[in-house]
Amino acid sequence: MALVLLYLVVLVLVAVVLFGAASLLFGRGEQLPPLPRATTATVLPAFGVTGADVDAVKFTQVLRGYKTSEVDWVLARLARELDVLRGQLAAIQTESAAEDVEDHQDAT
Repeated sequence: MALVLLYLVVLVLVAVVLFGAASLLFGRGEQLPPLPRATTATVLPAFGVTGADVDAVKFTQVLRGYKTSEVDWVLARLARELDVLRGQLAAIQTESAAEDVEDHQDAT
């Protein structure tokens, strides 16, 4: 039993030494600079948000869940996009209604 324990201790020590040597040799990897303050890695297209864009949104998780500022930004962006689309739809519907009235007046 003591021999197995000795082998286990030696194996752990060898693993620690190899890990330390690899860490010194290769370093910690490529360090990315932190994002500037008030920016986020969350992305949406500047115009024409689609359902796939919304599905692809990823938020940074923090202690309380998702980062509130990122979620607020995405919701505000989607709200603006919806307002634009609804405005365009209303304009098209108004034009269509005006054309229908003109066509009706011309027919009579």
